[in-house]
Amino acid sequence: MATIKSFEDIESWRKARDVCKILGQIIDGGKFKRSYRLIHQVEGSSGSIMDNIAEGFGRGSRLEFIAGLNISRGETDELKSQLYRGKDNRYFSEEQFNEFYALADEVTKMNTSLITYQDKSKIKGQRFKQS
Repeated sequence: MATIKSFEDIESWRKARDVCKILGQIIDGGKFKRSYRLIHQVEGSSGSIMDNIAEGFGRGSRLEFIAGLNISRGETDELKSQLYRGKDNRYFSEEQFNEFYALADEVTKMNTSLITYQDKSKIKGQRFKQS
C-alpha cells in the first residue's frame, strides 16, 4: 500500500466527499422540501463521514486513525438509515436511493479494508517517527 501523506490521499475520504457533494446538491435542489431536521442530520452525518477520516489521520497515530475510521463507519450507517427516511418520504427516487446507498456502502468497505490493513501494521504513526 502506498504511503499516505495527507488525508486527501485516502480513497475512502475522497469517496465520502463525493457522497457529501451529491447529497448536498439534492438538498440544495429543494428535494427535501421543509424537512429541516432531516436535512441537518443528512448534512451532519455525511460531513462527519469524511471529517472523522481526516481527523483520525491527522492525529498522527495508527490507533487514533483506526478509531477515526471506525467512527466514520458508524456515521456511514447513520447516513444509510437517513437515506431510508428520505426514500420513504419520496425526497428521491428508488434509483437515487440505490446509488447513494451503494456509494455509502463503498465507503464502509474501503474504511473496513483500511482498518484491517492498519491493524496488521507495525507502524505506530507519523507522531512516533524519529527525527
